[in-house]
Amino acid sequence: MRHGVDTRGVDGLNLCGVLEDAGHLARKEILFGRVELQPGEARNAVEVFAGKAVRHLADAITNELRLATRGALIAEVQDMAIRAAAFSGSWYPGIAAALAHDVDEYVAAASDGPAGRIRAIVAPHAALMFSGAVGAHAYKAAAREHFDVAVLVGPSHVAAFEGAALWPEGGFDCPLGVVPVDETGARALAAFPVVHALPAAHRREHSLEMQLPFLKTLLPQLPIVPILIGHQTRATIEALGRAIGTAFDGRRALLVASTDLSHYFPAEIAATLDARVQQCVERFDPEALLELFEEYPPGERGRYVACGGGAAIAVMMAARALGATGGRVLKYAHSGEISGDYNGVVGYMAAAFGSFDTGLKADGGSEW
Repeated sequence: MRHGVDTRGVDGLNLCGVLEDAGHLARKEILFGRVELQPGEARNAVEVFAGKAVRHLADAITNELRLATRGALIAEVQDMAIRAAAFSGSWYPGIAAALAHDVDEYVAAASDGPAGRIRAIVAPHAALMFSGAVGAHAYKAAAREHFDVAVLVGPSHVAAFEGAALWPEGGFDCPLGVVPVDETGARALAAFPVVHALPAAHRREHSLEMQLPFLKTLLPQLPIVPILIGHQTRATIEALGRAIGTAFDGRRALLVASTDLSHYFPAEIAATLDARVQQCVERFDPEALLELFEEYPPGERGRYVACGGGAAIAVMMAARALGATGGRVLKYAHSGEISGDYNGVVGYMAAAFGSFDTGLKADGGSEW
């Protein structure tokens, strides 16, 4: 299929481009519909295409048709400062029914999570078919609570800048509907010097967009405050943690750190590296995680520790300031479990931070 589109909107042209060019791409990274895939996908592109990727690689063409037939809505979206979905139809299905089906499957298979009061979660941001089953554990646990805002913190893979970039108004589009920005929370956060209104940094970034399908499914009325960390320095991480903890004091805020763990190591090595991060989570020790992060040069921290390590540390610090007392790892997996390539994997973790009470039922929720 070179130019064909199936009922889920598979872009055959982009798929063929992957198969033709994969051998020329470094570090097992390939462009799939203009975005970076996870390791192992180059070698297994044919097998993946034959299976579930038909859904997840779908819709680049359908997405264009959807946009073309929503002229009035697109005009309204632009007026409202809505960020367009950049990875719909490539990293996850661009058709609402298909996306809802996949998310529902992941959520149904996930555990309920620990009993107690959840303040923050960690979830991965790879293509949905690779990390969705992990992220579902974090969001299913959080969905028992009642929140009035979600503060999304992720790394910037595309734009380089100092401090943290805020999308201050409007919303983020998603096949399941627009997720509005909580402008009150955004204004409160923008009062801190580390945070800057910088929408341009968000437009081609996937780390926050990949959280939206779960938010829109499990917490559909929840507005967001989207934040990207640029250079993940100690000063920025600590300042952002303080800013979030102060700006959302007194609010029912769900803090979300978007990160994957180690990148492109054999599965056995990845498991050892990723266990260090999990230990910091279980001990609820953001300072130890920051020290681990700083053991490596800035350009290697994402490979050896976590691409969104700064986001996770800042969220842990803020969660502690907002009353969290403990951490739990909810699920760990890696990309090789999907691609079949165990030679170069990316690690994924779902985690939660809060006050956990073994005397509470896991489905009972909690009071703030």
